[in-house]
Amino acid sequence: MAKNVPTSRLARGTKLGAVAASSVIRSKKTRLSMRGRSEAVRAKMAEESMIRTTEQVVMVLGTMKGVAMKLGQMMSVLDLDLVPEDHRDRFQQRLAVLRNAAPTVSFENMRAVIEQDYGRPLEDVFAEFDPEPIAAASIGQVYRATLADGRRVAVKVQYPGVDVAVRADLKNLTMFRRVLASAMPWITPAVLDELKLNMEAELDYRAEAATQSEIAHLYRDHPFIFVPSAVPELSTTRVLVSEFVEGAGFDEMRTLPDAERNRIGEIVYRFYVGSLFTFNEFCGDPHPGNVLLAPDGRVAFLDFGLFNRMDPKLVHFEKLCLRAAAEERSEDLRQLMIDRGVIDSPDEIGAEECLEYVLAASEWCLVDEVLTITPELASGAFLLAVDPRASEFTGMKQQNLPPEHLFSRRADFLTFGMLGQLDATNNWHSIAREWLYDEPPVTELGIAHHDWLRTHPPKPVKKTRPRKATTR
Repeated sequence: MAKNVPTSRLARGTKLGAVAASSVIRSKKTRLSMRGRSEAVRAKMAEESMIRTTEQVVMVLGTMKGVAMKLGQMMSVLDLDLVPEDHRDRFQQRLAVLRNAAPTVSFENMRAVIEQDYGRPLEDVFAEFDPEPIAAASIGQVYRATLADGRRVAVKVQYPGVDVAVRADLKNLTMFRRVLASAMPWITPAVLDELKLNMEAELDYRAEAATQSEIAHLYRDHPFIFVPSAVPELSTTRVLVSEFVEGAGFDEMRTLPDAERNRIGEIVYRFYVGSLFTFNEFCGDPHPGNVLLAPDGRVAFLDFGLFNRMDPKLVHFEKLCLRAAAEERSEDLRQLMIDRGVIDSPDEIGAEECLEYVLAASEWCLVDEVLTITPELASGAFLLAVDPRASEFTGMKQQNLPPEHLFSRRADFLTFGMLGQLDATNNWHSIAREWLYDEPPVTELGIAHHDWLRTHPPKPVKKTRPRKATTR
């Protein structure tokens, strides 16, 4: 029988502390044994040390769930240059555990959560309920069930005690920073602060069900995007019931022919990035476990625990910045960022550094050419933009990116990572010009999307704050 999630701050901190301690000892031993060795041998030993440390961190993240699990899922999207190319397949296999097959909790314990929230036996709510989980999320497991009226549904259930675990993780962020720096130096204080700001939003499945219902309605009758409807009347704080989606998972999508992968990549890009500029709202949690390819060719998107509605003025600011970068108007870009408060030390940041920093992160969608996004391209851009080990752009990395923009840039990077996992090819800039310059679409999917928009105009945005536990 699987053990419950460790919930105390001490227990969870001890697990991570053990990894940190062994990493430090390993690093010291490695450095001592390197004396007198050739550069090639030293590089090889450092490589093997990093691999062992990284694999150990991955295993701990996978068993802890909560915030630690969320960080692991972020790792699984970006094929990060943490290990050399020769070892990357083995590393990605370990990361796949975090994405698709996280350690499970026994059905008896999960059933207890369901019945506690409903206040009645499981059989009184569902006509059929398969005790084998079909997926594992960062804070819960997903089951297949059937309602009394015959509807097939997916039931997402929180792990017992995961709410306490998440809050313990949030208190342990300082320790996380020290531990994760050994294998993931790109996990900066700003990234962890953003996770702290939004993570508790995922603990309220009732609010997530309401969000999912709204997004399903927003994308109703869409030609290639599908969001399953939630069943709010059966959703509780720890149980979310929604329409069941049959479809191929991301790993299967990666094996499809080029044309099909490219089509899926464009749909992923339009949903996760285009939604921000079209509807002033977007899902902040792009990763392969949240995407399915339906038999009819539509791409289904799941999981709306981290969802953001953004002030249209802030969306317009991001649009202006991307335009300025695409047109290489460095002075205009720098002034936009100074006026917004993104650059709070203007004397330290020149116009060219500002432009090159934005291009390093977003050039893939700002250059007017056909581009294949590879895992190396996606991870390289991400690391260059945020990794403190990279000497480039040290001034820009120290500036103050407001939380709402950090949230949208995170979604952009993770989408980039998904496209890299697909090896998707397209002229991403020609697609982006639809929302950056209000130009007519040039792709078949774009034309279909705009035809749909004409009959389904976006409604005015009701809220401009992220959906967090404090606003629920």
